[in-house]
Amino acid sequence: MKKIYYTNKNELKQSIRLLRRLTVRNRDKGEESMAALDDLRIRLDEIDGQIVRLYEERMKVCEEVGELKVKSWGRVLDRQRERNKLNDVASRVSNDFNRKGIQELYEQLMSMSRKLQYQQMVEAGALGRLPFIGIDSLEKDTARVVYQGVEGAYGQAAMLKFFGEGCNNFHVRTFRDAMEAIEDGAADYAVLPIENSSAGAVTEVYDLLVEFENYIVGETILPVRHTLAGLPGTDLNQIRRVYSKAEALMQTTRFLSDHPDWEQISVVNTAVAAKKILEDKDSTQAAVCSAYAAQVHGLSVLVDEINDDSNNSTRFIVVTNQKVFLKDASKISICFEVPHQSGSLYRLLSHFIYNDLNMSRIESRPVEGKSWEYRFFVDFDGNMGDAAVKNTIRGLREEAINLKILGNY
Repeated sequence: MKKIYYTNKNELKQSIRLLRRLTVRNRDKGEESMAALDDLRIRLDEIDGQIVRLYEERMKVCEEVGELKVKSWGRVLDRQRERNKLNDVASRVSNDFNRKGIQELYEQLMSMSRKLQYQQMVEAGALGRLPFIGIDSLEKDTARVVYQGVEGAYGQAAMLKFFGEGCNNFHVRTFRDAMEAIEDGAADYAVLPIENSSAGAVTEVYDLLVEFENYIVGETILPVRHTLAGLPGTDLNQIRRVYSKAEALMQTTRFLSDHPDWEQISVVNTAVAAKKILEDKDSTQAAVCSAYAAQVHGLSVLVDEINDDSNNSTRFIVVTNQKVFLKDASKISICFEVPHQSGSLYRLLSHFIYNDLNMSRIESRPVEGKSWEYRFFVDFDGNMGDAAVKNTIRGLREEAINLKILGNY
């Protein structure tokens, strides 16, 4: 800061008087600005009061419209009328910024109107019964259960965890084979992996849930503990090739990278890898598999717990061909497509917000035959008997494309 030197007392006094005048002037301007801001806020409060009154008046009219739709069993959503309304209000404003804003505002107003009317429809019974029957328990003791893989697979371990050691079970080669087994009646339930905590979604199973008329009735989470297993007496220095499922090789990258001379070969699953080691009887080969698979196929665990992530786990679903759900179920899975236009997903997800439902997962998959269009899979908390769930399902059915309830479990 530049220093100022005064040559006499008169210059100093004049500077002090000037600083005082400037301070008073700035203070007055600040007070004037605050007063003006307060006036503008008062005006905004008055306008907001009018908006609140008009909003309630509008919703009262929407309620009357809903009563008429209930009597006529009419549809709530009228897409053409909503498009006309948005174009009309946009034509009444003065600039592009306000045009965008008024359309967004009216989209929300019409969304609130629809949600009110969906609620009226549900309360009047216009939704109809959801095509699922509530049951007290699954018939685990007499059930025939199928899993994908061979003996020793994580799928078998998940099945035994859910149904118990003595369950009547068999295995098939692929996920599709398992879905076909329950669709054809060869099995009552199938146990399939749907999500791994490190590798993510099992996309093939998501796609099969859409293709088949099979439904989720339960789930179980299995900790994944990979080991390196080989023939009894095998030394690590002998190993030249390692077999496992591609995801398991990925989940043990750190351990395998310490052995760059080992060839990594992908097979259909970890238990198949263990079975191959036993059948080949080649001590230069090893499998990344569970300790359970190693035990089933008579292998020795050469190195225990080689996961990159010690908390790795896989969520398995239990699927049947019956539209049933446990009466104490607390999670719902659905899938749907959305119109290929701006804001369509946001508008659909708003039904969960409006009905205070917690959405725990959302996954997207490409729609076959439609470039750049997607199907969304959503898990959320709730039970088919809850009013909030019924309201949400009603809204989604009218506004989504191809909504399917995958199960309540």
